[in-house]
Amino acid sequence: MRGLARAVERLGVTIFEQTEVLDWAPHRVMTARGTVAAPVVVVATEGYGAALPKTRRRILPLYSLMIATEPLSEETWREIGIEHGQTFTDFRHLLIYGQRTADNRFAFGGRGARYHWGSSIRPGYDNVPHVFEHLRRTLVNMIPAASGAAVTHRWGGPLGVPRDWHAAATFDRASGIAFAGGYVGDGLSTTNLAGRTLTDLILDRDTELTRLPWANHVSPDWEPEPLRFIGSNLGLAAMGTADVEERVTGRSSVVAKLMGPLVGH
Repeated sequence: MRGLARAVERLGVTIFEQTEVLDWAPHRVMTARGTVAAPVVVVATEGYGAALPKTRRRILPLYSLMIATEPLSEETWREIGIEHGQTFTDFRHLLIYGQRTADNRFAFGGRGARYHWGSSIRPGYDNVPHVFEHLRRTLVNMIPAASGAAVTHRWGGPLGVPRDWHAAATFDRASGIAFAGGYVGDGLSTTNLAGRTLTDLILDRDTELTRLPWANHVSPDWEPEPLRFIGSNLGLAAMGTADVEERVTGRSSVVAKLMGPLVGH
């Protein structure tokens, strides 16, 4: 993020930090320090958009947590067979993901933290000991060679999840409001594509990016509480159950098939 900030500042962009946005309207943004006028307003708040009135039901903040181990020896990595920069996952429904870092650690994360009532976002939700322990056990089960590695880092944060799990880059010319988000954890690379797509939409260019399925796609809103709370946490529990079912039966999960429409699959 610091590198990105330096890059845009070199292009003449001014970044105003510590400026809380309260709301927005056509061609203006209301902040705790006053109102800013602009021809185009880009809403790119991802999971944190759930705290703002206009996107409260457009985005659901679903927490994803991660751990990192101490560095492993080159000999251990040769045994494991994962090269620098490679990532890995498996076919479970309750998603996990990992990679070998530049300094030879495992960085490993996944879903499992519950959704909080009213799309609440708090710093304490980044730190859930039983989820971190679940991640450690899962990593060791997948890669036994990691069993002796101490976990040295733990962190997390909310992902932005649209109701149909469909990311979008949209622009309404009449209001000057642009939106990008709904990456469900794939934003590291997707945000770059979203930025280029928004550029073409705002400049009224007809390009291969503006013809992508996500250009001007609008997802349905999430249900109001308590349906959102019940459905989201039921979906998380069901995906965990589906993984157990498939390990026991060796067949595709009936639970996962039934829950697919709820979780956007």
